Amino acid sequence: MTKTLRLSELISEIDDVIQSSFAGETYWITAEIADVKKVTEKRWCFLKFIEKDKDSITAEIKGVFWANTFYNIEKFETLTGQQFASGLEITCNVRVRFHKRFGISLEVLDIDYTYSIGKLELEKQQTLDRLVKENPKLIRFVDGEYITINKSIKLPQVLQRIALVTAPNSDGQRDFKQEIEKNKYGYAFLITEYLTQIQGDNASKSIIQKLNSIEAEKENYDVVVIVRGGGSQTDLKPFDDYELSKYVASFPLPILTGIGHDRNTSIVDLMARQHKTPTKVATSIVEHNYNFECEIMDFKMRIFGKAEMKIKEAKDNLLQIKRTVKAYSPKTVLNKGYAIIISNDKIIVNPKELKPNINIKTILKNEIIHSIITKKLKNEFDI
Repeated sequence: MTKTLRLSELISEIDDVIQSSFAGETYWITAEIADVKKVTEKRWCFLKFIEKDKDSITAEIKGVFWANTFYNIEKFETLTGQQFASGLEITCNVRVRFHKRFGISLEVLDIDYTYSIGKLELEKQQTLDRLVKENPKLIRFVDGEYITINKSIKLPQVLQRIALVTAPNSDGQRDFKQEIEKNKYGYAFLITEYLTQIQGDNASKSIIQKLNSIEAEKENYDVVVIVRGGGSQTDLKPFDDYELSKYVASFPLPILTGIGHDRNTSIVDLMARQHKTPTKVATSIVEHNYNFECEIMDFKMRIFGKAEMKIKEAKDNLLQIKRTVKAYSPKTVLNKGYAIIISNDKIIVNPKELKPNINIKTILKNEIIHSIITKKLKNEFDI
């Protein structure tokens, strides 16, 4: 009969082999993490390390953070601005552990934070380079700035009809609407909400669908606003999507973005007009309208000022005319000792009209003299 081993005996032999091969050794590995489960009350974290060939998993092993190294996860989230979650690729230092009940696993001792940060930035820059290379008529990179068709669209003088793309019942939705609807100038706005998923694998496609709906009714809006509250870099990943960014760059209505916190800048932000947060987008719209109102009021004051100047000039001219009319009025002429000659009820201003034997009236200040011309001579006196 073949000799058999108890299970525990075989596992002990496996343990001895592993201990003799890996005892005291640590290794740096790069792998994708999956099935991340944090036990925050105990400061543990269980996960899987996986490796893929396209969509197929070719290698897989369990991993764990114990309480003495859990701080690495917190440090990772602080430095990278993203949640330590499934789907990330990390570089970390591990040692091989074997447990007689739970099997083999990798205990994580440290994380290379610079790798994670650099990988995310590299992916983002690759997308930006592709956008510029493949869409030269839509997007140009000039003097450190991305110039797009959308950013080149001139804002209307007044922004009143707003298409708002945001998540339902979200902080971004609430902050934007509260700031713009309770503005200190009392401006009224017509806000049409296009509520959609803005986080997760399908978020970018959902946002594109909402932008499609807005474009179909573009004549009804002055501006498009895209907002979401703060989040990790992973949460904001949909806004680094190539197709969404390309669509925003060419969108026929001005797009204003308020995505995340002040420290966040997505590719969509770079393709549109970035205002960092939902509150700042709302403030910029209100101030845009206030600046237009100030221009109108300034124009009004300048018109009124010119009108007052013209009225004053007209009054001065009228006064001068009155003075001239008064100076040459019959009464003024007579008061100066001059006379007015009338013939056939007509004031004579041309002496050639006066001939001998014509009846005339000579009007003086206090008298009227009726006479007949008997002779007319040329005046040779030098008066």
